[in-house]
Amino acid sequence: MTDAPPTLETPWPVGLLANKIRGYIERLGTAWVEGEITQWGASGGNVYGKLKDLTEDATVSFTIWSSVRAKLTSDFKQGDRVIALVKPNYWVKGGTLTMQMLEMRHVGLGDTLERLERLRNRLAGEGLFDASRKKPLPFLPHCIGLVTGKDSDAEKDVIRNAQLRWPAVTFDLAYAAVQGDRMVSEVTAAIQRLDADPEVDVIIVARGGGDFQNLLGFSDETLIRAAAACTTPLVSAIGHEADRPLLDDVADLRASTPTDAAKRVVPDVSDELNRVQQARARLSNRLTGILAHEVDRIGQLRSRPVLSTPEWIIDSRSEDLTRYVARGAELVDRAVERAGAVIVDLRSQLRALSPQGTLDRGYSIVQLQGGQVVRSPGQAPSQTKLLITLAEGALAATADAATSDPTPSNEKLEWTP
Repeated sequence: MTDAPPTLETPWPVGLLANKIRGYIERLGTAWVEGEITQWGASGGNVYGKLKDLTEDATVSFTIWSSVRAKLTSDFKQGDRVIALVKPNYWVKGGTLTMQMLEMRHVGLGDTLERLERLRNRLAGEGLFDASRKKPLPFLPHCIGLVTGKDSDAEKDVIRNAQLRWPAVTFDLAYAAVQGDRMVSEVTAAIQRLDADPEVDVIIVARGGGDFQNLLGFSDETLIRAAAACTTPLVSAIGHEADRPLLDDVADLRASTPTDAAKRVVPDVSDELNRVQQARARLSNRLTGILAHEVDRIGQLRSRPVLSTPEWIIDSRSEDLTRYVARGAELVDRAVERAGAVIVDLRSQLRALSPQGTLDRGYSIVQLQGGQVVRSPGQAPSQTKLLITLAEGALAATADAATSDPTPSNEKLEWTP
């Protein structure tokens, strides 16, 4: 009865129809299909997604069980072009048709990804991606060079968010194709022009995301080397989280989206004003604390006896000063007295040795006209002119005949000038 065709009088039960559909589908077996992954979601180790035809508007759902997923040799994501071995599976209870994936491989982009990975490794080996090459962004750029598509959402997002954060910021716009055959040459030329402008403080290369194929130009070696040679800090804001173009690696800063780039390049004026106010408040509190501490310290110093009644210093030292003055006067008097005694003694000695003292006692000095002192009669023959020096004045005389010395020997005086 079940093999009879259904009619108005003898309709099939829904279960019979569902089982027949499942039987027909299961007889199809497995098939290799090609398409683009438009949905990819993991849950409990399994993957549930959708595969879309490359040219027609046709989509099928697929399921990859965890056991099959563990055997896949590559990572897959939304936007990948793949070929897959599928087995149709009709779920009777839910009445849905899905494709059970048994194998999956990249197609079309496989060679591109391989070339891209080789380029990435080569540039990394040259040190173009090293963190030591990254230039710091200016704290507050006055002029931002923006490389983006004309009238694009990325342009609007960057300018709007940057000016909301800091209204005084200005832009030097360098429009360029951000996909297609002209993209590499135009973006490279735009970067080089902005880098040569001394007014530009930072450069942002912005695009509002896109699929992997459209972003391949941002991994071109010519563009990457131009970005590496840029002396102005460069920000990559391609806005594609799934695939990182090489520009993200060589840039001084990678922003997840154009909006994120604006927020990370330009500080928020309100935040900076708050920081300034907080710094001023901390500075004021600190100065107030220092002044209060110093005022207290000065008050403590002034309360000490040495400063509260400074006269005590003079009072306490006046007696010492009087005693020291008296002692000093006594010592000076003694020194003067001793010096006077020494002077008297020296004066007596000097007088005793002085020729004048000898003359004062009645002796005289006899000299020839030439000034020679006469010591014996033989030096002054008769009629010799003599000069006799006395205690007071001198006399001129003439020698007479020599006579014998009448002076006793014990009274002889020998004088030497």
